[in-house]
Amino acid sequence: MQLKSYPSKIILAWAEAIGGNKEVRHWLMTNGFPELGIFVFALNNQQESRNWLMNEGFPHLMALINGAEGNPNALLWLRGQKLDILEKVAAAADNNDEALNWLLMEGLSDFARLALRIREVKNQIEKDNNDVHRISPL
Repeated sequence: MQLKSYPSKIILAWAEAIGGNKEVRHWLMTNGFPELGIFVFALNNQQESRNWLMNEGFPHLMALINGAEGNPNALLWLRGQKLDILEKVAAAADNNDEALNWLLMEGLSDFARLALRIREVKNQIEKDNNDVHRISPL
């Protein structure tokens, strides 16, 4: 497993890419952080990108997505890997305000912003999936 220590500005750029900034996503992918750019596609349910994260040594990023989607086993896995910050980001992204407050209290505002961006995307996907007006007729 490859776990990089990302500078704060990269975490903030990652959050911007998650929020829909295609230029920042492209910059991440072409400047040494392809896993963060591909994460954006994986977060939006692109299976090929999810496979890439797993196959290229970034299962922690896939666990972050799975945790944000409400999978408690992903949170347990992150905790077992001693990836406490990612565990809290995943929980906060899954609408757990206690985890979000923990990030803020620990002075990890960049990770809190990341969690909120992931939360926005996942909540919008969930809303769209539950919108009967978006379901095409059989």
